[in-house]
Amino acid sequence: MQFMLLIYEDDADRVEHMDERMPHCGAYVEAMQKAGIYVCGERLRAVGTTTQVRVREGTAHVLDGPYVEAKEQLAGFHLIEVPDLDAALLWASRCPSAGRGVVEVRPVWPR
Repeated sequence: MQFMLLIYEDDADRVEHMDERMPHCGAYVEAMQKAGIYVCGERLRAVGTTTQVRVREGTAHVLDGPYVEAKEQLAGFHLIEVPDLDAALLWASRCPSAGRGVVEVRPVWPR
């Protein structure tokens, strides 16, 4: 079963400390790869680089910047394949970002 681990952190703090945190994140990804559960994942650029598109009544509206003003913003994701929710929660708890933000665990609809 596939699960998306959505990582939310304080965006300004994350960007400021990116270089010092990357070795820990890299080790986490390596552990998932060795366990054979890692499908893909990426970190996201700062929330200020966001562009939104909404279509209303056939018209596209484009807006720069984050949609919601919040301390914690979507920072990245990991897609994993594990037997069940308990295994996904275990891996989410090992994520370095869980100690400074939130890791949301969400099942992916099967194709």
